[in-house]
Amino acid sequence: MTDIEKDFARCFSTPYGTRVLEYLHKITVNRTLGINASDAELRWAAAQCALVRQIDALISRGREDKS
Repeated sequence: MTDIEKDFARCFSTPYGTRVLEYLHKITVNRTLGINASDAELRWAAAQCALVRQIDALISRGREDKS
């Protein structure tokens, strides 16, 4: 467990952090692009989703700490 994982868990466990994380999911992971989306738009959306998933993973690992 690293300190940054604990920091992410603490930051996003507040009501404000929870709301921000929900918003990030709404505009990235839960967003769909139309059939006319360009390759560049698809790549950009995939990168955004990857970042939000990385944040989720850090939060999850930070919450596993029992100390």
